[in-house]
Amino acid sequence: MEQYIVFLTLSAVLALFIWGRWRYDLVALKALLFLALVGIIPGEEVFRGFSHPAVITVAAVLILSRALMNAGIVDSVVKMMSRINQHLHIQLAALVAAVTVCSAFMNNIGALALFMPVAIRMARKSSRSSSIFLMPLAFGSLLGGLMTQIGTPPNIIISLYRAETEARVPFGMFDFAPVGAGVALVGTIFIVVIGWRLIPCRTGRLSPEDLFKVDNYLTEVYVPAGSKYANKRLLDLGHATEGDITVVGHIRNKRKLPFFSPYRVFNEGDHILIKADPEDLKEFLEVTELELAGSKKLGAEDLRSDEVSVVEAVVTANSVLERQTARSLNLRSVYGINLLGISREGSQLKARPDQIRFRSGDVLLLQGRLEVLQGVMSSLGCLPLVERGLRLGQPRGIILSMAIFAAALISTSLGVVPIEVAFMTAAVLMLLAGFVNLREVYDSIDWPIIVLLGAMIPVSKALETTGGAETIASVLYGFAGSFTPYISLTLLLVITMLLSNVINNAAAALLMAPIAISIAAGLDFSADPLLMIVAVGASCAFLTPIGHQSNTLVMGPGGYHFGDYWKMGLPLTLIIIFAAVPLILTVWPL
Repeated sequence: MEQYIVFLTLSAVLALFIWGRWRYDLVALKALLFLALVGIIPGEEVFRGFSHPAVITVAAVLILSRALMNAGIVDSVVKMMSRINQHLHIQLAALVAAVTVCSAFMNNIGALALFMPVAIRMARKSSRSSSIFLMPLAFGSLLGGLMTQIGTPPNIIISLYRAETEARVPFGMFDFAPVGAGVALVGTIFIVVIGWRLIPCRTGRLSPEDLFKVDNYLTEVYVPAGSKYANKRLLDLGHATEGDITVVGHIRNKRKLPFFSPYRVFNEGDHILIKADPEDLKEFLEVTELELAGSKKLGAEDLRSDEVSVVEAVVTANSVLERQTARSLNLRSVYGINLLGISREGSQLKARPDQIRFRSGDVLLLQGRLEVLQGVMSSLGCLPLVERGLRLGQPRGIILSMAIFAAALISTSLGVVPIEVAFMTAAVLMLLAGFVNLREVYDSIDWPIIVLLGAMIPVSKALETTGGAETIASVLYGFAGSFTPYISLTLLLVITMLLSNVINNAAAALLMAPIAISIAAGLDFSADPLLMIVAVGASCAFLTPIGHQSNTLVMGPGGYHFGDYWKMGLPLTLIIIFAAVPLILTVWPL
């Protein structure tokens, strides 16, 4: 009976993961609590998953990734990338290779976020569509994670599951490298030589001016003598009508002023830059009796000043913006920024920006003070799509940060200390050395992933303890037993890949790892090759934009549609299957 309850619970979890209406961490937590309430997971085991070494290690790796970025190590690489020759194949090879290598030692989302602005700049400079660069970049970040134990959460999970097999010890830091590096190399060559040609070219919207067409909605007005709005506040001006009116500039005595305080007072003769569509503008002028100021063509440059900037930013997965609107979040009054436009899948949304519900992958055009924008984007869960000021760091700081990171790698590779202890110690040392502050420590941790892991680990254990994993495995090895080991491993790889394309890759690893161990026991195989199969399959989500956050992140900036991913992703998946299985059987024999 307990086994059936676990099966039904996991079926509901998978369905909700695929549906995507509820966040995956919330779904996992509900599944955990349900199995605890019906007595399948003992009370003392319910929250033990949050202290699991995999959870601690993932958190430590995310902190270290942020510290290494702050030290200027990765930014030094990014600076070199900006000087690359404009030949397409050279640019693609350099970008994909760089993000692949970086993703092996840091969070792949962080690596992708660093190189996306470089790729977009390259595209604009060479008059190419950014869609040619961004999907290869996202896929490269996934391939890079295959190469080390810390490259991606599935590797950390699979490594620790190995300790429960006859081997009794986890996989080491570089045990993944022979297979992972081989697969990454084959995948990178395919992407650079052939794969990019399969991506639909989304052209014609390469700049903020082209993408958002802000000049169509900008109007300059002035406050005439005797106006009832002289000595009124920005707050009063914004509430003058029910229309979508955004004050985006304030000029006094021919000098642009910062305008983001809602209590800024307008004087007679002041000029105000308004963003509004023609109907809302007509109503606004009738109500306020402000007057149009000249016929000068206005554009995006009029939105900027020495203190005010306009940036493009992409909404990341699990951002606080998701399913919210600019009005519900009070972006202008609470955060001090203006939302000028929203682009989705490469097209500007025509509805009023303050009424559109944000989605992961949307590209936003934001206006705000220079010193405010960076912090606000971080707290909102957005990534800028322009090259930021690179923090190259001092040589001494770079050497020290690399020494701390290398010490953690070496100590865990030699088995001196467990991986979770080594990397958490390194994270604390980075904090004490000043490479990351406390706020950045907490901001850098992907809390939904932490909750997902902490909740799903006991659920995964319940699949084992109730015999559910053995039941599923018996069906699979009963089917696979009539085939060669090569076909059996291929079947397991395909199932894991398909699963990781519709649910979070960490969840896919947690579900498939106990099944892989049970299959190995049933077929009298070593568990190592089957666990490696699950590690590769869980990280190779190339068919959909929802399989991994890297894929979602490039969807808006690249202008991709849902069906664009499989066009390069399917042949890449097939190539990886044919490369990974023989590599695994060679390195990790049955």
